[in-house]
Amino acid sequence: MTLSVREALRARLAEASDRQLVEELFAFVEERGQSHYDEDVTQVEHALQCAELARQRGLGDEAVTAALLHDVGHLLYDEHDAGDFPERDQNHEEIGADLLADYFPPTVTEPIRLHVAAKRYLCTTDPDYYAQMSAASQHSFHVQGGLLSPDEKREWERNPGLKRALELRRLDDLGKCPGKATPKLDDFFENVLRSLSRKRHQS
Repeated sequence: MTLSVREALRARLAEASDRQLVEELFAFVEERGQSHYDEDVTQVEHALQCAELARQRGLGDEAVTAALLHDVGHLLYDEHDAGDFPERDQNHEEIGADLLADYFPPTVTEPIRLHVAAKRYLCTTDPDYYAQMSAASQHSFHVQGGLLSPDEKREWERNPGLKRALELRRLDDLGKCPGKATPKLDDFFENVLRSLSRKRHQS
């Protein structure tokens, strides 16, 4: 893992104003998001498609922000640079959520943290769900732990973040259409700006 990438981004965000923080995040996503991460779209295209779907469905600023940034953990290391399916889980959902938790509320970061578990839950509870996923998602499903055990399933169903995480997971699976027209990153600027945590303004 290239830890210096994460630390460099933290340094860029540390003293930023709200608007500067969003600008820095967007610049990072644009710069690092040109890889294809085993899908037929780039990371940026995937993020934009997911965010636009969230906006079209009227899910609100925080859901749009989570959809846009849910895979930022992939961009913090070079997991997919070789173009092969990863054989070891890098916990990108935890890495991304941990980074973003300094700037966004749990309503943004917890769906991001849980979107991999949500895939495992859906595959466990819906026999048809696995077949609907992309080849890359099918592969990562097994790398990330496969079907939930009965105890894991019961624990997951008690999680208050279940609904938001499942919403994000479904957007994640839908946002992989090659050549689909999407808005630009800057078109989501205000959505992300409005989602910043109130903690940033408390002394």
